[in-house]
Amino acid sequence: MLNGKVAIVTGAGQGVGQGIALALASKGAKVAAMGRTLAKVEETSRLIEKRGGVAHPIGGDVKSAADLSRCVDETVATFGGVQILVNNAQQVPLGPLNALSDEQVSEGWESGPLATFRMMKLCYPHLKGDGCIINLASTAARRWDATGYGAYAAVKEAVRAFTRGAASEWGPDNIRANVILPHAKSPALKWWAENNPEEAAAFVATIPLQRIGECEEDIGEVVAFLCSEAASYVSGQSIAVDGGQAYMP
Repeated sequence: MLNGKVAIVTGAGQGVGQGIALALASKGAKVAAMGRTLAKVEETSRLIEKRGGVAHPIGGDVKSAADLSRCVDETVATFGGVQILVNNAQQVPLGPLNALSDEQVSEGWESGPLATFRMMKLCYPHLKGDGCIINLASTAARRWDATGYGAYAAVKEAVRAFTRGAASEWGPDNIRANVILPHAKSPALKWWAENNPEEAAAFVATIPLQRIGECEEDIGEVVAFLCSEAASYVSGQSIAVDGGQAYMP
């Protein structure tokens, strides 16, 4: 399905990023797993290799332009190219607007939209001809009550805007760009549910399928499909992988 493809996945040391890396590798892609904590992406790489896949761990912070550039260069040097880019890493600026600092919002911007913008441009020369970009956003922007989610929704909506721009401008280069908006059993969601049990229970109750998605089986598999030839005519879309909760016009 993805044999011969090389993928970069940021934030691949745990949660959704790890699930996506595992799913892409299971379909034959060689995976460069990038994350802030080298030990975590080394573990992701070990899991991939235990299954017979090929992976290369890269330590780095997506807020660093130098680290992003090194990640792309190291991936190309190791595997010979890049055909798939998954921008997953994100520091989450959650909380009421009056409680958030400039620094928290800046970290959300730098790790999300700005890192996505930088990585897409860095990978562009390698993606030309047969490339696929998957960026991660959030259905937080679809909430009627955005209390505590305004800054998070703002940075994730910026990711969607950059993705639509890439799909429109780079389509003639045969580069596809899509967004997924997942609900998944990530460490961040687990922490949130443990610290907000009543809100978490109410949240799950609003999901028609009545469950949170699995990082690999539910989220990763969708990403693998979108990167495959079966989805070669899908670009510029925002796809909620959330059990039917959000309506994405």
